[in-house]
Amino acid sequence: MQTPWEYRYAHRTQKMGSSVIRELLKLTEQPDIISFGGGLPAPEVFPVKEFQEACNQVLTDHGAQALQYSTTEGYLPLREMIARHNARYSAQVNAENILITSGSQQALDFIGRLFINRGDYVVVESPTYLGALQAWNAYGAQYISVRADENGMIVDELEAALRIGPKFIYILPNFQNPSGSTLSLERRKKLIELADKYGVPIVEDDPYGQLRYEGEHIPSVVALDSRYRNENNGEYSGNVIYLSTFSKLLAPGLRLAWVIAPTQVIRKLVMTKQAADLHTSSFNQHVAYEVAKGGFLDEHVKVIRATYKERRNVMFEMMEEMFPPEVTWTRPLGGMFLWGRMPENVDAAEVLKVAIERKVAFVPGAAFHPNGGGANTMRLNFSFSSPENIREGITRLGTTLKEALKNGKK
Repeated sequence: MQTPWEYRYAHRTQKMGSSVIRELLKLTEQPDIISFGGGLPAPEVFPVKEFQEACNQVLTDHGAQALQYSTTEGYLPLREMIARHNARYSAQVNAENILITSGSQQALDFIGRLFINRGDYVVVESPTYLGALQAWNAYGAQYISVRADENGMIVDELEAALRIGPKFIYILPNFQNPSGSTLSLERRKKLIELADKYGVPIVEDDPYGQLRYEGEHIPSVVALDSRYRNENNGEYSGNVIYLSTFSKLLAPGLRLAWVIAPTQVIRKLVMTKQAADLHTSSFNQHVAYEVAKGGFLDEHVKVIRATYKERRNVMFEMMEEMFPPEVTWTRPLGGMFLWGRMPENVDAAEVLKVAIERKVAFVPGAAFHPNGGGANTMRLNFSFSSPENIREGITRLGTTLKEALKNGKK
């Protein structure tokens, strides 16, 4: 006798869907496919030796504590280290402003759980990060899209969206996923002023902020908001919830990220996390702290920047050589992605089918547009593939694009 499971699922599951990117990764696991699809860091830069030493050190010195249940907020020395590191690049905060989560995706889910009622509006860039949409669709979010260009969200078009009364504004200001664009300093300041005027919080998602390969660092939105409010007591109490992660700096397999927010928001997020998983892995937090302390992170990120900059530049060079002139792309100053745009009559999803036959893959851009559009766009990742594979993969993709444009394929 079969159980009618489809009648038992909660109503919110109707808006849930599998990730286009995760499904694509399954398809491209074959070793002969060159994939520019996933947002994967280069495994060559993982500090394996340092992790081996850190695991032994943690088990020797703190084994009982690292293998035990822990506080929901996270390992205090790790939170204190994040606060010190954040003070150098962003806002002055303390450990009470920080919650450790099991990856930034968990933080996005908790934000949705905490703030979004079914039918609530969220302001997003278009395109925006697919993982955020996936997290918030389950809670019944509706999206107000604001156009973006090479300087990020076009903030001059934001005020009309804020008049609708959204729950919050979601933004990736540095080397955005998927477009690679960076929100300019002028636009960051105006964003903060408009958000304050309309009483709308900002969720700043910043996984790539330290992966800058050229140009000057721009202060984070949370740092600018703190200055805007003249905060100088080391405890942040402003209008921004800030997310970042160790996935791009140490290793994504750790599943370690953090939230910086006013303490009253952190307390609510702590209760949300207690209901979800009690706390993030104690052992992983101890190991991450052991690896990152003592200045290692500052030196290691230089290796990551050099590696990714070389791969980005190789991709630029090959696209210039192999792509048809009708195809354009962004030129990010950091991060892990660039964004391609084909003529309006070309469907990236159809191009992908042919590309996969040629053993090369990318992510079609339509999924990153919550309110439709973008069928002629694509996201390319340059961090994962070696320079040799980038050369070969872009050659294959260039041939595919030329044929698609020639045939008027849709």
